[in-house]
Amino acid sequence: MAREQALLSTEIVNRGVEPSGPDAGSPTFSVRVRRRLPDFLQSVNLKYVRLGYHYLISHGVYLATIPVIVLVCGAEVGSLSRDELWRKVWGEATYDLATVLAFLAVLAFTISVYIMSRPRPVYLIDFACYKPADELKVSKAEFIDLARKSGKFDEDSLAFQSRLLAKSGIGDESYMPRCVFEPGTNCATMKEGRAEASAAMFAALDELFDKCRVRPKDVGVLVVNCSLFNPTPSLSAMIVNHYKMRGNILSYNLGGMGCSAGVIAVDLARDMLQASGAGLAVVVSTEAVSFTWYAGKRRSMLIPNAFFRAGCAAVLLSNRRRDFHRAKYQLEHIVRTHKGADDRSFRSVYQEEDEQRIKGLSISRDLVEVGGHALKTNITTLGPLVLPFSEQLLFFAGVLFRHLFPSKTSTPPPPSANGDTSAAAPYIPDFKRAFEHFCMHAASRDVLEHLQSNLGLRDGDLEASRAVLHRFGNTSSSSIWYELAYQEAKGRVRRGDRVWQLAFGSGFKCNSAVWRAVRRVRRPARSPWLDCVDQYPSRMNG
Repeated sequence: MAREQALLSTEIVNRGVEPSGPDAGSPTFSVRVRRRLPDFLQSVNLKYVRLGYHYLISHGVYLATIPVIVLVCGAEVGSLSRDELWRKVWGEATYDLATVLAFLAVLAFTISVYIMSRPRPVYLIDFACYKPADELKVSKAEFIDLARKSGKFDEDSLAFQSRLLAKSGIGDESYMPRCVFEPGTNCATMKEGRAEASAAMFAALDELFDKCRVRPKDVGVLVVNCSLFNPTPSLSAMIVNHYKMRGNILSYNLGGMGCSAGVIAVDLARDMLQASGAGLAVVVSTEAVSFTWYAGKRRSMLIPNAFFRAGCAAVLLSNRRRDFHRAKYQLEHIVRTHKGADDRSFRSVYQEEDEQRIKGLSISRDLVEVGGHALKTNITTLGPLVLPFSEQLLFFAGVLFRHLFPSKTSTPPPPSANGDTSAAAPYIPDFKRAFEHFCMHAASRDVLEHLQSNLGLRDGDLEASRAVLHRFGNTSSSSIWYELAYQEAKGRVRRGDRVWQLAFGSGFKCNSAVWRAVRRVRRPARSPWLDCVDQYPSRMNG
């Protein structure tokens, strides 16, 4: 019972003056009970820690053995003088041609096997984010006004969406297709979906190909992700047709995978580059807002209306070594977590019909809690790959202590007035020592606040996420790229900086991608932020 209460938070909401009834003219209040994000590190499962260290050891075996070999050989050679070393090599040893040739052959074979088995690095050459036309801008007040004029919502539904918008963290310049506000029509038609998707994808790809000076026919792998709009032919086929790409292109279309699908698409593109040697891969991440729109009365299905906005990102990847000099980033790690085996996680974001058979995306009350558990698993696996050794040591010692002595840590006391906790409180790793830039999916203001609190981050660490949420809204899987574009527009990315992209979505899934900047990234000449980046972060506080 105490554990369940720890995940709940209460809020007293002023609902204004009662307009009618026996209590007319009296102020009314309600108590709202919500689930919080669980403390990620209060209950860390050791199997995910072991998984992270397994990744680390399997990829770092060469780094661990080579220094030992060098140290042993150096100690042996260092104990000899130059004359003694020369005498041992040439005076006392005897060689024949067969021995020398055999040694050279084995050495060449070993080096060749190592080079051939080592995966090529994957570089991010550049990316582009779609900026819709100004006529698609919609303020919060205009949103409610257009929704009311459409005649699709009653006053209770409009009031609910208005309250969501007020606390969403979204500003007054996000973008939405106007078809969702048209009265008496079904906006989720194939025609409207294709028009919305093609406008976003082609605009982002045109900019990408122009910036990178790449012909569409040079692309060997194409991966497109869009969760709710999946026509036939697919979105990837639409791109191949529009740009007349080559006939042997490896194209993939990912659907129904939610807001974390952008990282999944990058992972698939990386694997296909390594397997096929195609050279160049394009990843397109988008969402069709007209297919997330819901015109019914069920409140759990009205939530996406208030948050999802139009957006798209196109990314060019390469595993050609000659592209290193023009690339911006190198992909270091991808860690994927899937909680679909749990029924609550599986149904936390669920597309279905309501009682009037109106289709929509239902958001469960358990979403924040199951999302917190997925995040906890993901960062526990990611930690050993990216954290400095000192942070890993403290973190692992805390986890080990909590599993060896559960009775001392099962019910930790609440923090004292000065913020101190008991000695049994878990150690939270300092991810600021692992990353310079954080690009966390801009889902909502509440989710970002919980992430900041649980991970011990500063306001500046989530500045990009909050800025994207305020300026563009929740653009689904492309939001992490708008956040990276914000960091570049601010001129903050320097050579060697590490970027953590973290996204989560239906399934329930949580995925992380880690990039390292291979050069200083100068302020780009083309960016969706150029006309407003100097107004942030002060604009969010206005």
